Amino acid sequence: MNLQIFTFPEVEKLQQQIPKPIVVFIYTDWCKICYGMKKKTFKNKGIISVLNDHFYFVNLNAEDNNNITFLGKTFVYKPSGTESGMHELAKELGSINGQISYPTTTILNSGFEINVQVNGYINSNKMSAILKKYLKLSQ
Repeated sequence: MNLQIFTFPEVEKLQQQIPKPIVVFIYTDWCKICYGMKKKTFKNKGIISVLNDHFYFVNLNAEDNNNITFLGKTFVYKPSGTESGMHELAKELGSINGQISYPTTTILNSGFEINVQVNGYINSNKMSAILKKYLKLSQ
């Protein structure tokens, strides 16, 4: 069983047909903790099952250079130095009190509003608890 991964434009279209909350996993290529979550948490059969059935899942590389159009706005990569920078959408969805750390897992409701933001490594048990609690609260 594979985790279904969507893009922001796909999620926008799908929301019009079947509204579901969106889990956005904000990561960077150099982040070892992010890699660990991809290899462990998001490979867990129980997590995959809950995400595929009840959520739309989007991977967002915070250092991606490609523009992303979402909700009628185009978000771009903003360089902050010769080898560094951040994508505007990652900043918008992943910042907690003006700061971003990697990884950050954000849950948006079907109205595209941020409901949950958790930064740092989330193991399968904790992720399962977060997702189930969210589903219970949003009924």
